[in-house]
Amino acid sequence: MFQPLDSFPAVERAYWERFIVGGGPLRPRRAAYRQELGNHALGLLVPTEPDAASIRVLDGGYYVCPWRTRLRVLAAILAFREAAPIDGAEHFVTDRARRRAARELARMRRRSPGVISFIMQSPWHVPVRWFVLFEDDERRIEPNEDGHRVRYRTTVRKALRRAERAIPVLRKTDLGPVADVIVELVEWLSAFDGRSLLELDYGELTRLMTWDELDDDHSARDVQDAIRALGAENFSKAADVYQGVVSRWAELRGHESLN
Repeated sequence: MFQPLDSFPAVERAYWERFIVGGGPLRPRRAAYRQELGNHALGLLVPTEPDAASIRVLDGGYYVCPWRTRLRVLAAILAFREAAPIDGAEHFVTDRARRRAARELARMRRRSPGVISFIMQSPWHVPVRWFVLFEDDERRIEPNEDGHRVRYRTTVRKALRRAERAIPVLRKTDLGPVADVIVELVEWLSAFDGRSLLELDYGELTRLMTWDELDDDHSARDVQDAIRALGAENFSKAADVYQGVVSRWAELRGHESLN
């Protein structure tokens, strides 16, 4: 999420103005990591990047995406234990580390009640629900040093309209639980200025995809087509299109179990 510089509170706006004038990165830098050990010398790699931000310049205006790394690390530690994705998760994040993270996160939110992460990340795949927020004409494939980059960009206002349009359609079907996670996205989006730029970036996932796979991937278009088909009660078409998107990303996500 990239929020207009002029929409930040005065103190934070001044901080980011100094950051930009000082030559802060206009592109994300490769993160550095350190290891936090748990029991039996297991642990997690934790980013050590300083408090910084990614910057976008559009039509002469500056848009800022604060990294808020420590906030995201604490939330990820708690989510890792709550999800318990693997046997022995307690050896990577001990109960003591979990309690410490919970206390620090609570203190951070007490000091700054409005603090929120500007970044959502998902390893190995793009959650299908995120495509509800975009249209196909907002998709770009751009060359970069690693090959190609796939990115969608829209405004918060447009993303909110699409999400709010999809929720009642989904709730009229058996997809009520999907509507609930879209509501969570609406709550997150509502915390930002409506002019903010919302980006969905495939990041390093493009390294796992061939050019043909990148070129043929129109997940946002397919998701929007599925929602429109649901609204028209064309359930067969909606199921076929949606299942195609799910299967595509499930195949890519399968790399997680190979790592």
